[in-house]
Amino acid sequence: MSNAVDYLPLVLLVLVFWFLILRPMRKRQQQFAATQKSIAAGSRVMLASGIFGDVISVEDETVELKISPETTVTVLRQAIARVVEAETVEPETPEGD
Repeated sequence: MSNAVDYLPLVLLVLVFWFLILRPMRKRQQQFAATQKSIAAGSRVMLASGIFGDVISVEDETVELKISPETTVTVLRQAIARVVEAETVEPETPEGD
């Protein structure tokens, strides 16, 4: 019985490590993979550096982005931080009655 009690702190430490470190890391990796799969021509994306652009073409390792009317750049797929959803603009309502 005392042998099992001796290993209890080690088991608790492993469980805490798994819940605080490994689970969130796996979740971030899955979200990143889902983001990479959702990249398609015509999508609006944000790079890790904060630059926004529209996807023109997607290759295996690279993506061609249009960042201004006459400027296109080629970036690695991994540089894309997220796909930006189309923002919905709510009509302004007058505040007076």
